[in-house]
Amino acid sequence: MKNFISVKDVTDIPGLVKEALELKKNPYAFKKLGENKTIGLIFLNPSLRTRISTQKAAKNLGMDTIVMNMDKEGWALETQDGVIMNHNTVEHIREAAAVMGQYCDIIGVRSFPRLVDKNEDYSEDFFNKFIKYAGVPIVSLESATLHPLQSLADLITIEETKTKPRPKVVLTWAPHIKALPQAVANSFSEWMCKADVEFVITHPEGYDLANEFTNGARIEYNQDKALEDADYVYVKNWSSYEDYGKVHSMDSHWMMTNEKLKLTNNAKVMHCLPVRRGIELADEILDGPNSLVIQEASNRVWSAQAVLKRMLEAQG
Repeated sequence: MKNFISVKDVTDIPGLVKEALELKKNPYAFKKLGENKTIGLIFLNPSLRTRISTQKAAKNLGMDTIVMNMDKEGWALETQDGVIMNHNTVEHIREAAAVMGQYCDIIGVRSFPRLVDKNEDYSEDFFNKFIKYAGVPIVSLESATLHPLQSLADLITIEETKTKPRPKVVLTWAPHIKALPQAVANSFSEWMCKADVEFVITHPEGYDLANEFTNGARIEYNQDKALEDADYVYVKNWSSYEDYGKVHSMDSHWMMTNEKLKLTNNAKVMHCLPVRRGIELADEILDGPNSLVIQEASNRVWSAQAVLKRMLEAQG
């Protein structure tokens, strides 16, 4: 595996999931693999699970880790070519990425969208330039449009808890107090459309995701209908893709509750975290027996470790 930016970088999804579950049983089996190797984790946005889980995964593989919060500790980066840098940017991504590549064997990057210009965000220009100039493998710690390490952890969680060969998985929109990216929803959809599950996406009208990520999913605007006989319910808010970055609805009726769970097949409930209690998810679910959010977060370690292991193996 050269880079890990989306599900398209994985040639054998079931195999990668199986590998992650094996690493969970024996975390230090490949500790020599990363010996004398360094991973740089570059954050332009806050992180809890992604940062700690990736650090732990790298440590389990024997790697050294360098963490840099670029939004607080680094120079303001210029990403456009051919510009005269006489404003607020101090360093060009050409030099910054290239220098980081001199110090690190693998680089993880986290960058959120601005939710202003759809074409700018969905071009993934920032990530593409890191890949072009760093000269070492790049792993996405979340980009403007996707969060593949989260989605792999989600699939790992479903695989180790499912009680039937082909479960029904529902991704449901939830209300929120502000506009959020589509990245987690896009990524979860992309992975579920390639997994052996029955996959349904439900949201109010006006919140359809980009078709490139939902091909193979059933779209349902009636949440109650979508939830019928669901085995897993994945709760997440996202802003409008079509009317880019806008919030059309704050309908509190879309919040998941135990009453809504009665429509399901006693579904397990998932969320990537952080979660706004009492807005996205009711306390009764988060604190109840149907919640998988902590197990799901724990599996972030094994998703990262499986990916880093394959990257290290590819480097030889």
